[in-house]
Amino acid sequence: MSRHPKGVRAKILLSSVFGPYAQDDEYGSRSINPMELYHNQVTRAQGAFSLRMFHRSWGIMMIQRNISAPCTVLDFPTKEAFIKELASQPYDIVGISSIIMNIGKVQEMCRLIREHSPSSTIVVGGHVSAIPGVEQMVDADEIVKGDGIAWMREYLGEDPAAPVDHPSIVSAFNKRVMGFRIPNDTKATAATIITSVGCPLGCNFCTTSAFFGGKGKILNFYRTGSDMFDLLLRVEKELGTKSFFVMDENFLLQRRRAMDLLDRMEQEGKAWSLYVFSSANAIRKYTMDELVRLGISWIWMGLESPHASYAKLAGTDTHELTHNLRANGIKLLGSTIVGLEHHTPENIREEIEYAVAHETDFHQFMLYTPIPGTPLYSEIEAEGRMLKDVNLADIHGQHKFNFQHAAISRDDSKRFLDWAFKLDFDRNGPSVYRIARTLLEGWKRHKDHPDPRVRRRIANEVQELKTAYAAVLWGMERRLKDTNKAVAEQIHALRAEIDKEFGAVSRLAASLFGPVLAWTARREEKRLANGQTYEPPTFLERRNWGQA
Repeated sequence: MSRHPKGVRAKILLSSVFGPYAQDDEYGSRSINPMELYHNQVTRAQGAFSLRMFHRSWGIMMIQRNISAPCTVLDFPTKEAFIKELASQPYDIVGISSIIMNIGKVQEMCRLIREHSPSSTIVVGGHVSAIPGVEQMVDADEIVKGDGIAWMREYLGEDPAAPVDHPSIVSAFNKRVMGFRIPNDTKATAATIITSVGCPLGCNFCTTSAFFGGKGKILNFYRTGSDMFDLLLRVEKELGTKSFFVMDENFLLQRRRAMDLLDRMEQEGKAWSLYVFSSANAIRKYTMDELVRLGISWIWMGLESPHASYAKLAGTDTHELTHNLRANGIKLLGSTIVGLEHHTPENIREEIEYAVAHETDFHQFMLYTPIPGTPLYSEIEAEGRMLKDVNLADIHGQHKFNFQHAAISRDDSKRFLDWAFKLDFDRNGPSVYRIARTLLEGWKRHKDHPDPRVRRRIANEVQELKTAYAAVLWGMERRLKDTNKAVAEQIHALRAEIDKEFGAVSRLAASLFGPVLAWTARREEKRLANGQTYEPPTFLERRNWGQA
């Protein structure tokens, strides 16, 4: 890689791909694959009860924060907004970040740059760079694979190994449930903290592990618990939040860092809530008391088939583990792969039933999908089982197989996937109800915990259970009593427990706002039936621009 001639004097534009995102179009957008993490692949079958929200493009925000050059971030632009920004001033470098499914938009954006800003150097990064032969597919000058911060620093003549300066990022915005828009509030929303990229376990289907070096490789931005504590302390001061969404493929795997963080939290009296990703075998390294004192409030964990050979599940009774975690107020997002190599039409329903029986607060189902850049893709391609006529825009894991499975047809893969989501919803109810149930369990178990930090955290997390959740549950019970009587009765029982625990406050909130939410949910159901979709707003942010 040669350095850019202007170095840190270069004007840089970093952009995500243009919208809209939740509709079928000529550039590869798909209505089934909206720019909403939860509604896309977790709560998609829950209708008006689905948890709706957007997340920023964290990668380009991290790069902008860690270079000295004048840099503009354009996130979720329309095509017209992208063209307008290109024409607004002479950019020396235009970078595009994209996932594989949006390759068509990357191609169009490269064309637009050549037309409207022909002197710009075009840089393309993100998972799209893992596509074999991507250099011939897009008209870019540079393709970045792996760590974009280090690459851009080196390209500008800066130290690629310098410490990472983390921006303060609100994890989600424009949240909505039951047709009700929840006001954006940095204090009430978790902050995103990216402590590392890559995962040493390296499951063969994992794109992020493969993208950052594969099995055994991990890039730590914050190696020690003390470094991480200092970051959380700064972000808390800037945003006012007490909760943090830790983006780390397997946060609890690095026990020394986690326990060092706990030491600092205890020394400083911090009652923070942490939302983390972790494997079952990593969770088992801790006692339940350690997890509770550390502030672990939410875990995203893989719950692949008990017959799979993934090391992260070895020797773990996941049903017992998930039950114990929820009983201690730790919310869970289970993730299950549908269509593993050993699955057949005869056994796959039993395995989906097994997954749903974990009763996690959320459950993600994804098709077993060989994605370019992963070991699985290389294996399936070498066996000649990749389907050649599948558009790259359709390999997001929520549609149909992109390879020849030994026992399950492409059309059946979608039917089984859809059935998994429906079964989970019908059996376990809306995720927001499940969250309320787990919050109450945590309150009952730990409201008298000997550590005052834990008592404060639990009391803080349960505040909305007394009011907002009480109203939501009233509305849910009303909307479900005719369509899912069993779940409606469970919600009614939970409401009775909440009323018993918190008294008049919860009853008043339910009676005042529950009917409103029942009405907004009914309105949302009609909107969704008419094809209503949601799109994120455009963000335009400049940094170091005064020197430009």
